[in-house]
Formats: sequence, C-alpha cells, structure tokens
Amino acid sequence: MSALTIYTDSDASRPLWQSHDADAIREQLNAVGVRFERWRADGELGSDPQPEEVIAAYQHAIQRLVAEKGYQTWDVISMRADHPQREALRAKFLSEHTHGEDEVRFFVEGSGLFCLHIAGKIMQILCEKSDLISVPAGTPHWFDMGAAPHFTAIRLFDNPEGWIARFTGDTIADNYPRLER
Repeated sequence: MSALTIYTDSDASRPLWQSHDADAIREQLNAVGVRFERWRADGELGSDPQPEEVIAAYQHAIQRLVAEKGYQTWDVISMRADHPQREALRAKFLSEHTHGEDEVRFFVEGSGLFCLHIAGKIMQILCEKSDLISVPAGTPHWFDMGAAPHFTAIRLFDNPEGWIARFTGDTIADNYPRLER
C-alpha cells in the first residue's frame, strides 16, 4: 500500500505526518509541487510483461503527460533481487541528488521509496503498483529500491539522453529510514 511519511529535516526519530490514503498523499505532495497519481492499465499484463506490452498498456496515460508536459522519450526499467549490480545501483541512488529535469516514474509492479528534501522537511513516499510520481527538476531527493529490489517502472524524460544525477554531497539520507525488504 502506498504511503507518505513526513519528517523535519533535523529529526528522523518521529514523523510529523503519515498516511496510506492516496487522496491525502496526493494533496500533501501537490502542495509542494510534486505530482502523485494512480494509473490504470488499458488491459491486463501477465506476470512478466515485455517493455512493449507495458508501454501499450499505459499508452493513454503516457500520451496525456507528453501532451501536457512535453516529455520526449520514455522507457521501461525492471529491477529484481537477482540483478548482479543491485547493491551498487542501490548505493548510488541512496545519496541526495538533484536533476536538471523532472524525475517521472510510474510503478507498473513492485515498489520503491522516494525521499524528497523540501522546505525543511523530508517526505518519504512509498510508491507501489499503479503510482506515478513526478519529482520537479532541482528538488533534492534520493531513492531506495531496497536490498531485494522488485519493481518495473515506466520512466519519462525531457531530454532524449535521459537524466543526469547531480549529487549534493549532503549525507542527510543516512539519517532517515530505508526501505525494509
């Protein structure tokens, strides 16, 4: 179940606010310029869909975002617990960073934890199947796929080359809860 937990950026010991309600999560995130939506597929996807099937199943929603925001490219990424580079990939994105463009992810299956550092707060969003999150360009954040990752996500990009992480050098991410699985 999707979740949002909000902390101050100086105290990870007790949350200021928590919810599993999608409407409440959307309201909190929209208030700080972060897009959060729930999408439905145009058809059923099997247990191991190919990227082309995933794109076809969500083409209507992708085209809506492309028309609205001008995204130029999109792809599908999957990560599993048996991926040989999972530990290195997890470690890379556990450090606070920004991007010069929006980071848009739609979770087709599985889950991941986005942690945003906005206006003196840390907002941890557990994104699960059917969740779309769009982190605005320039927003400090980190991502935790967990020690045993399992997700498939659609990524949308402004830049045909994809996004580039700019690490802040801040170790704040080390102070907040990680994805447990």
